Amino acid sequence: MREDNLSEETKTLISSLPWNKDFIGNLYNYRGCWYYPNTLQGVLNFEKGFKPQETDIILASFPKSGTTWLKALTIALFERLKNSSSSDDDDLHPLQSDNPHGIFSSPRLFSTHMPFHTLRLPLKDSPCKIVYVCRNVKDVLSLFESLCEGVGSFGPFWEHVLSYWRDSLEDPQHVLFMRYEEMKSAPSAQVKRLAEFLGCPFTEEEAEHGGMEVNNSGKTFNNVPYFTFFRKGEVGKQEPSDS
Repeated sequence: MREDNLSEETKTLISSLPWNKDFIGNLYNYRGCWYYPNTLQGVLNFEKGFKPQETDIILASFPKSGTTWLKALTIALFERLKNSSSSDDDDLHPLQSDNPHGIFSSPRLFSTHMPFHTLRLPLKDSPCKIVYVCRNVKDVLSLFESLCEGVGSFGPFWEHVLSYWRDSLEDPQHVLFMRYEEMKSAPSAQVKRLAEFLGCPFTEEEAEHGGMEVNNSGKTFNNVPYFTFFRKGEVGKQEPSDS
């Protein structure tokens, strides 16, 4: 991974950190988690400068665990309050014309792969809510060598998952732990659970309406095609990391 956007402070820090590498590049272990250099710069910026608002929602996951799907569901839950469910013009809904990663919503919505301990200090005393989605490790990691060694971007995997699971038990009002497989097998029940946690539960009439297709065309601000965030999402089958 490129290291041209690193501050001098980060370069100095990296020189003192344990490191390893995968097929993409060097990884550095910062506070128990492995990061590529530019990702670590973002983590440090977040720790120092993020100012949470009371209504913020943070969607968290290990990479390739359903982040885009969870973000689309969350946006749909709040946008339904702005868009009439009886409208025949589907183009009015932002998910029909834009990608979940390109929509700026209200309340503010953030997605991250950072482990929970990284969020602790910036979110201290904040009432904002965190939703974490966990997926079967066999469907997440295609390189079992990385799994065995615990070395991989945002890994180790189990520590990442357990950090959110523990806090969901300790503070269920602010941390919701969801399972990808349950979202696939019982989507209605899980979406209702998500809506209730976020404070926007369904009415009986709304529960009868169906879903819609989400736009996956276009690119992010840094020129990454949106379709790379979408996969088939099958349970029990490993999928290519770029689909």
